[in-house]
Amino acid sequence: MPKNKKELRLHYKNLRKEISPDDIEEKSLAVANNLIQLPIWDKTYYHVFLPIEEQKEVNTEYVLHLLSGKDKEIVISKSDFETRGMLHFLLTDNTKIKKNEYNIPEPVNGLPVPSETIDVVFVPLLAFDNLGNRVGYGKGFYDKFLAECKLETIKIGLSFFEAENQIDDVFESDVKLDYCVTPEKVYRF
Repeated sequence: MPKNKKELRLHYKNLRKEISPDDIEEKSLAVANNLIQLPIWDKTYYHVFLPIEEQKEVNTEYVLHLLSGKDKEIVISKSDFETRGMLHFLLTDNTKIKKNEYNIPEPVNGLPVPSETIDVVFVPLLAFDNLGNRVGYGKGFYDKFLAECKLETIKIGLSFFEAENQIDDVFESDVKLDYCVTPEKVYRF
């Protein structure tokens, strides 16, 4: 099995291509249902990624329903490709969402939320291992963002697939997950 980030990225992108739209919905709902078990529901600010449909990411609509049902403050981001940074905004009824050139749905405007305010971050990923390391698309947006969050911010990966044993080429700057949730189970790191 592939063990370095480059190989894992390729492998999981290919696995994702095989997933049908029905499977995406079913597995995304199972992921959201598994989230209910986590001890995270006493927090206030929850950062959620909006899925890139073309990349067949976990559909976070179910997570959004869960959060709004619990009356939580929901934060979404806009990427700045020049700085590889992310700007965060409160999701409200007035938030306009538009896809950027990479098909990432982003808020057009809104109330800014500083990274250090965020209590829980749901993290997109391609693969992860039993130690809580993750492989994303390799641009470093989330590593940079997670490093700006407070130390006690809870980081939760969402994945359609189960953990790899270990990712070989992990860097010091890679921010580990606290949990990863799949349709089958909850991993605690």
